[in-house]
Amino acid sequence: MAKQGSAKAANIFDVARLAGVSHQTVSRVLNGMPNVRPATKERVEKAIAQLDYSPSPAARALVTRRTRTIGLITPSAVDFGPSSIAMHFNLAARAARYSVDAVSTVDSEPAAVRAAVEGLLRQRVDAIVVVVAYSGALEVVRGLDLAIPVVAAASTARRDPRIVAIDQYRGARSAVQHLADLGHERILHLAGPAQAPDATERMRGWRDELAAHRFEVVEPVHGDWTAASGHRLGLELDVASGDAVFVGNDQMAIGLLSALRQRGLRVPEDVGVVGFDDIPEAGYLYPPLTTVRQDFEALGRQIMQKVLVALEEHDGETSDTPLPTRLVVRGSTRAVAAP
Repeated sequence: MAKQGSAKAANIFDVARLAGVSHQTVSRVLNGMPNVRPATKERVEKAIAQLDYSPSPAARALVTRRTRTIGLITPSAVDFGPSSIAMHFNLAARAARYSVDAVSTVDSEPAAVRAAVEGLLRQRVDAIVVVVAYSGALEVVRGLDLAIPVVAAASTARRDPRIVAIDQYRGARSAVQHLADLGHERILHLAGPAQAPDATERMRGWRDELAAHRFEVVEPVHGDWTAASGHRLGLELDVASGDAVFVGNDQMAIGLLSALRQRGLRVPEDVGVVGFDDIPEAGYLYPPLTTVRQDFEALGRQIMQKVLVALEEHDGETSDTPLPTRLVVRGSTRAVAAP
């Protein structure tokens, strides 16, 4: 009798014989593909366990003509939004038994994004996901015509079956509506970078909600998503008691809160402040920050779902309806006191 260590390793055909199915069915079970009956899947899984079968990535690629690897392109800046999207997408990919080959683009220009795409194609990835932080990357995604699926996490007013998004526009409108309901009639906006799609959509929502209330529109000032820029702009902002500020993200709101304290303006007694993102620290600031929460976990799952549908169901479609946001009301806003 041969020693266990020298025994020939089981292959996919051994698993198929033991389970009483075709090797194609075994492949479908291994790769989490649809349309396998539960009873059949259970037989295959028992055969795999009994034979201690573990397919190598190379063997799996030969059977499926795929590597089960997804290319992920992210911006190099470690901003909360893009970082959270990347993390939750990685978790969703792992749950679907895919690996992720991530590339960060130091340069936001289209040429840098195209170079990242070309590098991932050389790695024979099955699909490419792009986390869009600047408009240049969005232009590249829209111009790609590849043999593999391309999915982008991006904010845009134009619907596109390749794009998955959180509804920045309606999130911004909910923030401004909240401030208007509290009695603020002059609502300023400290916006993100002009070339950032998230900032563009939030600014569009702010403008439209002001217009709906027929409030004055004071042209926004643009920061760079950092607390330092929020502080610098907050020291210069034309804001007075009774006003409110809708801030493009929570980090800039942190800087703004500090600047307003330096200027002797109290939040929320004098000025109401609403941020965007709901970073983990938002509830522990002084005062706790009212903000718009984004469900990055749901976004990561939706990106992976769109990738899987494109890979497994070539005629399938998924919704391109943006995911909703939720306003989280805390201590940085309250009703305006009567004069």
